[in-house]
Amino acid sequence: MSRSGVAEDDERCVFCEEVTGLTLSPLTLHRGDRCLVILNKYPYSNGHLMVVPRRHIGRLSEAVPDELAELMALTQTAEMALAEAYAPQGLNVGMNLGLSAGAGVVGHLHIHVVPRWNGDTNFMTVIADTRVVPEEPAQTVERLRPIFLRLMS
Repeated sequence: MSRSGVAEDDERCVFCEEVTGLTLSPLTLHRGDRCLVILNKYPYSNGHLMVVPRRHIGRLSEAVPDELAELMALTQTAEMALAEAYAPQGLNVGMNLGLSAGAGVVGHLHIHVVPRWNGDTNFMTVIADTRVVPEEPAQTVERLRPIFLRLMS
């Protein structure tokens, strides 16, 4: 780990690559001072996004108060944006801390915000280990980015 809190080359981290990029990637919805909001590259449903600290930390206990505050504020904004854009009947909001807990990116803390609808679990995941998401990521960004811009201004 580098002193800047960004993973070094031998510890490649997809979130750190996004944080250090000069331009917004196609999946980024918002960059805050301490956190960013990005679409999940492998979504469980339309609008599945993540709130990610800019600093490479793997546990809540490593976050400073300002990071925690922005993490929660952006999670709240994500809830409002998803409600407006998709009108879900519910949301899953959660973190997987560590490999044993199911973390896909183990060393970089992130909060998943997943829109849910009654009956949205389909047979494809169960029998074919495949997810069916009818909206392309570019459409999701087109739908959500303007809402984030408005809510954050």
